[in-house]
Amino acid sequence: MKIYGFPVSPFVRKVMVVAQEKGLDAEVVPANPMQPEPEFLAASPYRKIPAIDDGGFTLADSTAIAVYLDAKHPQPALLPADPQARAKAVWFDEVADTIVMAAGGPMMFNRFLKPRVLGQECDEEAALAAEGAVAERLGYLEQTLGEDGWLDGDFSLGDISIACVLRSFAYAGWELDAEAFPKIAAWYGRVQAREGWQKAAEVENAIMANAGF
Repeated sequence: MKIYGFPVSPFVRKVMVVAQEKGLDAEVVPANPMQPEPEFLAASPYRKIPAIDDGGFTLADSTAIAVYLDAKHPQPALLPADPQARAKAVWFDEVADTIVMAAGGPMMFNRFLKPRVLGQECDEEAALAAEGAVAERLGYLEQTLGEDGWLDGDFSLGDISIACVLRSFAYAGWELDAEAFPKIAAWYGRVQAREGWQKAAEVENAIMANAGF
């Protein structure tokens, strides 16, 4: 299976981690939506990343891909069978993609994309405002987490998605405040200790180093 995208994106990383959790043989093909190669466009006609080509089956959008992979490779399950747990996994995936990432987007744009990709000046005021917005969003997650578990009881897509967003924020110089969010800090450590996460991180680090980041 080929995964198209660039792992600084939490959405690309999400699919990379899902693939590793499933023990799948996946090749990450760096893809730039602004300068798309034909094979990427064939998999993602709207230029969304990530996209996949799984033996000729093409699909774009991280959540759609994760649902597909979980159905095709049901063990270990990342979308729980219990209706409430499954709903929570989908909910936390949505929180990651459209609430936490949306809050921190200006931080990523101003501290990473503008200076390191576009060659433009950072708007630090906007980045700092985004940091505050992220902290507000994390308050709910801190209240939701138990002392030693996962977001919805068992490790799931929701855990992967939230952790992938936090990892992307690191490229903008952001660090999780462990004193303000001790439960999230402990949970994030558990995610990072998983073999699937570590294997995906190895691939990510190699791609980013090769790209000069």
